[in-house]
Amino acid sequence: MNKKPLAALGLALAAILSTTGCGSAAKSDASSNEKVTIKYSNFTSNGGNEKNLDTIVQAFEKANPNITVQVTTLPYKDYATALQTDLAAGTQADTFDIEYANLGSYVANGAVAPLDGVDGSKYKESLLKSYQADGKQYALPSSFSDVVLYFNKDLFDKAGVQYPTASWTWADETAAAKKITDSGAGVYGDFQNVSFYEFYKALEQTGGKFLNDDGKSVAFNSPQGVKAAEWLAGKSGTTMPTPAQGAGTPDFDTKLFKDGKLGMLHSGIWVASSFADTPKNWDIVVEPGDTQKASALFSNAVAVSANTKNEAAAQKWAEFMTSSEVMAQTRISSGWELPPTSDESVLKPYLTKDKPANRQAVFDALEHVALPPVIGDNQQKMVDIITNALGEVEAKRSSAADALKGAADQINALLK
Repeated sequence: MNKKPLAALGLALAAILSTTGCGSAAKSDASSNEKVTIKYSNFTSNGGNEKNLDTIVQAFEKANPNITVQVTTLPYKDYATALQTDLAAGTQADTFDIEYANLGSYVANGAVAPLDGVDGSKYKESLLKSYQADGKQYALPSSFSDVVLYFNKDLFDKAGVQYPTASWTWADETAAAKKITDSGAGVYGDFQNVSFYEFYKALEQTGGKFLNDDGKSVAFNSPQGVKAAEWLAGKSGTTMPTPAQGAGTPDFDTKLFKDGKLGMLHSGIWVASSFADTPKNWDIVVEPGDTQKASALFSNAVAVSANTKNEAAAQKWAEFMTSSEVMAQTRISSGWELPPTSDESVLKPYLTKDKPANRQAVFDALEHVALPPVIGDNQQKMVDIITNALGEVEAKRSSAADALKGAADQINALLK
């Protein structure tokens, strides 16, 4: 699962599309008896899932003998550049992978076709809605992962604390973390990265919002924002290691959990496989909230090019790739991310696998989703500004209120 957006793609998208007139080509769908070829460009199958994608393609072509799917698979690091080049030349595939963070740029510049007649009941509602704009569906979610709370049962038992439940709040988490923490023994109660990707979620968990409704100014410089920043930064040096103790170095948090030295860990479902054998007893639960629940969601989607000359066939493939039973079963059996399906029966094989026992939490987390704020070409600057501000609070060089005020001034300047 790719957890950072293809930010580079948005940098040149507007300029490219304004010169190529993307979306102006006439569309003509082949008749039901005419054979057509649909091109599909993707990065999600790269690195070991090419055969799994081919299984889905073969099933689609068998069900639709007049449509051939021509696949191009690229590494994630090369995908943005390749798509930029294709957009500039007008040679983009009929269908291609996108991520949530880039949807706004695609829609604004006419790169993707609105999809009509999609059976939305086949998808998890929160996933489907994340690829909508102005009341229209512009892409279909193909896979997802989200963030949950991992916990070490043995450390909870040792501290005499009851295991986390879906009804837990921040207060419950803090109380448990304090009882579990034994810094002298190198044992900590909690770990949550002090970063933008945790802040926007914590902000929503406490009832705040990152941007104002018009998207032209920030709203995080608020009492809720201060509370969210203090919640994250306040863990450091109390119930969580400081950066000087190792926090912030790659894989430090997962290693601490595997070594049995961490009571709770906020992390994505993509790390679950690394805990297969150690620690011995662990599970997951939906993350606690403050005034409400909000879980971070990362997903990929398939879009149909506005330039395709076979829009109906392209959409048929996009729907099959994102909602068919073959797709869902292939993903679950191979461990290739998770399907966006709403069909509970299809998910049973995943839910009955080994650790974690409470795999249902992965899907329960989708009930209350916090999507990252997106501001276009300055996205990475925004991310860095927030992460740096939180770092100042964590290091106790600034109050949360002052740090967020400075961050708000900087980001508002980017939004002008």
